[in-house]
Amino acid sequence: MFSPDALKDRVVLITGGGSGLGFSMASRFLELGARVGLVGRTPARLTDALARLDAGDRAASAAADVREPEEVATALDRIEADIGELDTVVNCAAGNFLAATEDLSPRAFDAVVRTVLHGTFNVTSDAGRRFIRRGRGGDFLNIVTTYAWTGSAFVVPSAVAKAGVLALTRSLAVEWATYGIRVNAIAPGPFPTEGAWKALMPTPEVEAAARDRIPAGRFGEHEELGNLAAFLISRAAPFITGECVTIDGGEWLASGGEFNHFTRLPREDVKSILQRMRGG
Repeated sequence: MFSPDALKDRVVLITGGGSGLGFSMASRFLELGARVGLVGRTPARLTDALARLDAGDRAASAAADVREPEEVATALDRIEADIGELDTVVNCAAGNFLAATEDLSPRAFDAVVRTVLHGTFNVTSDAGRRFIRRGRGGDFLNIVTTYAWTGSAFVVPSAVAKAGVLALTRSLAVEWATYGIRVNAIAPGPFPTEGAWKALMPTPEVEAAARDRIPAGRFGEHEELGNLAAFLISRAAPFITGECVTIDGGEWLASGGEFNHFTRLPREDVKSILQRMRGG
């Protein structure tokens, strides 16, 4: 379906690119001719990711905490020095966990919101200034979630942060169009990844219940997300901006907030389940 050089000459930065969906998108972009820079918090994970990508000088990495603007600026400088000036950014860095909101500490709430919302802003504002200064346009693709617009019980920090990222996407699509910059988003449903599955699908029972809520009857495959992301950042979609494309097998239309089903259980039972999920 895609030409092997569909992303030739594109230079893409992916936050959270050392694992999960970020890594899968990096792999797909490289297959289509792009150069890719990975940003993440853990140097060892990035080193391993580069080894698995095996893309030679078309891939690079830089460790940074996206919550810290100075670290973001340094990482982008390093990536550009290694693979060239960026023209595309995928904001995929995230954090999430299940918790009863009345039991959340301010620190726990802050940890998710600063990574997802502040981190996305920090990367977007730094890269955006580079794009504007160079006058060649650019593309942003933000990974959100379907409960960014429905909300969802038991993942309030993530819902709040992802809703903010969706608003950022639509706001900048309008504000930065004059610079030739496009800003879009993807809202994935459940896609198996080691990190998300450990935090959100820790038992076979929870996983089965999640699958049952999807009209398509299955979870997403990483290649499907990679293909959608490749299309949205490609030259085949120049008039698409401010859009959020859902890829979830019909889940949100069928069930609303992803974890709202827990409200059907007695609250103490829910808290007991969440405690067991955390190993307590």
